[in-house]
Amino acid sequence: MWHMHKRLSNCFTWIGLICILFASAVGAGTFKLNDGTVLEGELVSPNELGAVISHPDGSYSSRIHWSMFSQEDLKRLAQNPKLKQLVEPFIDDFDLLTPQTNTQKEIKLNPVPRLPVPMGKSLLGALLGSGPGLAILLLLYLANIYAAYEIAIVRARPVAGVCALAAVFPVITPIIFLLSPPKVDHEKKLAVEKAAAEQTHAQMAAEVASASATILGTAKEKEEQEKFMPLPPPQVFKRGEFVFNRRFFETRFSGFFTVVRREADRDMVLTIRTSKGLFVVERITRITANDMHALVRRGPSMSEVQISFPEILEVEYRHKDVPSQIE
Repeated sequence: MWHMHKRLSNCFTWIGLICILFASAVGAGTFKLNDGTVLEGELVSPNELGAVISHPDGSYSSRIHWSMFSQEDLKRLAQNPKLKQLVEPFIDDFDLLTPQTNTQKEIKLNPVPRLPVPMGKSLLGALLGSGPGLAILLLLYLANIYAAYEIAIVRARPVAGVCALAAVFPVITPIIFLLSPPKVDHEKKLAVEKAAAEQTHAQMAAEVASASATILGTAKEKEEQEKFMPLPPPQVFKRGEFVFNRRFFETRFSGFFTVVRREADRDMVLTIRTSKGLFVVERITRITANDMHALVRRGPSMSEVQISFPEILEVEYRHKDVPSQIE
């Protein structure tokens, strides 16, 4: 009885070992390694470091790492649920074997408030649509009228008419009158030149008479000659017909630059009308390219003033006994 029990115990022990062996052998067949080696047998004792192959002759190979197996064998072993987690890190395209599920949530965009896009406008429309723009347009309009005023004076045109046209047709009117030649009264210009020639002739006659009176020593005869000598007509030079600059005054009124005037210029009066007022010049004390300083008479006294050339509107040169034509 005891022998029978011992035999049954040994039988169960071998059966258990055989079951354990078959349980550990999760794969069988031919395995091809990456180095070209081909092994035949069963895959036993698999873990993270690899597996052992049991050959048909009962021998065992050393533990072979999973990276040594070919991709085909790894994919075949991955079909076994027990080996899937061990071999999947070494399969290059393992994601292709596993069906992917789209777990990404749909992104929903909520509408956000946006600033309104301004409508396209022209430059003039944009200026008219704002307060600063209207102020700029008003300044440009006033500058247009002032430019027309200055151009009318320079070109000897009627100031009121040119400014009225500039108010109705801005920008264009000042440009047209600026490009047009100055309006010159040729008859008046000839009369002024004739008067200047007569005055020059009279001055020469006066100088000759003065020299004769000095030589003869007869002051009475000199007075009689001056008494019967005709007075020269006044000369009026207007802006637009003449250019008022340093050369104009030095060549035409050289007698007014000396401290003591010559005999021919002693009784002559130089009157200058500017945008600031009327000046009766006794002597020109200093002159530059842009202006001049003159000693002018103001009532019983005299003072020195600065006269700018762009401000001069008219210049009159006359005898003191001839009435002035400048108001």
